[in-house]
Amino acid sequence: MDRSFWRAGHTPTLLSAFLYFDLAFMVWVLLGPLAIHIARDLGLSPAQKGLMVATPLLAGALLRLVMGVLVDHLKPKKAGAIGQLIVMAALAAAWLLGVHSFSQVMVLAVFLGVAGASFAVALPLASRWYPPEHQGAAMGIAGAGNSGTAIAALFAPTLAGMFGWNAVFGLVLIPLVLVFIVYMVFAKDSPNCPPPKKLGEYLTVLKDKDAWWFMFFYSVTFGGFSGLASSLTVYFNDQYGLSPVQAGFYTAMCVFAGSLMRPIGGTVADRIGGIRSLLVMYTLAAICLYVVSLNLSQAWMALGALVAGMLWLGMGNGAVFQLVPQRFRKEIGVMTGLVGMAGGIGGFCLATGLGYSKQATGGYSLGLTIFAALALFAWVGLLSVKQRWRTTWGAAHIAGAKV
Repeated sequence: MDRSFWRAGHTPTLLSAFLYFDLAFMVWVLLGPLAIHIARDLGLSPAQKGLMVATPLLAGALLRLVMGVLVDHLKPKKAGAIGQLIVMAALAAAWLLGVHSFSQVMVLAVFLGVAGASFAVALPLASRWYPPEHQGAAMGIAGAGNSGTAIAALFAPTLAGMFGWNAVFGLVLIPLVLVFIVYMVFAKDSPNCPPPKKLGEYLTVLKDKDAWWFMFFYSVTFGGFSGLASSLTVYFNDQYGLSPVQAGFYTAMCVFAGSLMRPIGGTVADRIGGIRSLLVMYTLAAICLYVVSLNLSQAWMALGALVAGMLWLGMGNGAVFQLVPQRFRKEIGVMTGLVGMAGGIGGFCLATGLGYSKQATGGYSLGLTIFAALALFAWVGLLSVKQRWRTTWGAAHIAGAKV
């Protein structure tokens, strides 16, 4: 990454956004790595397990729209601080009072969705400091905070084995408080924050068909990433009989691959254009997911295919958000909320679909095959808008960056 990028924006804010996003994502998917322990103690069915790990994704998706409104009215830093305090309070209550039933764990899942809404804060907080030609890299670095999902997969099962899964809710408060302090000290709102709009104006962006296309494209890339991040610990345990800790390690490898490739995906999109990047990424992600759906005989084979699939989905996340600020720069707050909401809904559909696939058919092939087909459908959709995008808002003399 060249020096002009680091001179173009505000590095302390960019890194603060990354840390906030990282820990928020760790908490957002926390029930996934703990699902084996929780399901065993609460006697949950496969469908209930799928719903439990998927509910934070859906709650986060819907709350991203709310958080997008708060970002425009309160500015990103204050909106993010409010969200962090709500999540820490919910975790403290779960730790001190305990979680004793499926209904109680579902209530906690909804509150963990607030952490998922951090997407609508971290990306505008970072993005507004950077010019169009550096949007892919800036959004990629801030968005690489989704590596927090790997932290959860790596450590939560081990901590649950040592101290009990309920104690994990208290232990995660330690890094959350530290990052909150860093965030409050170093993050700053850009002087280029647009003025707040009337609430009715937020719905007007939905009249633009490009908004719906971006929402669909991200529901596949980020939906695939977040849905798999929440479900893979259960998948490796059910499908291959791995222990919770070993399944967590396998999940962490997959998630690290996807999260680390997000900034690379944004940088590649800056250089060759987001459309060209996504056409390749959707194709390769679909192939990888289909291979996993074939019920490979060994866990390491599935791991290899899933790591590759997460690589392409992670790069796709960065590529989508190389394009969004170019098309909707003035509406980036609400569009981040809308597109992020669609991504969370995609993750919810994948995670619940895998759970119901397991309960109905005894395996995960059906759910994986359907999602692979959605990736191919996204490829077709992107091909259908490519020419119009490149000749209108993506024209070089208008965008100032490659589309």
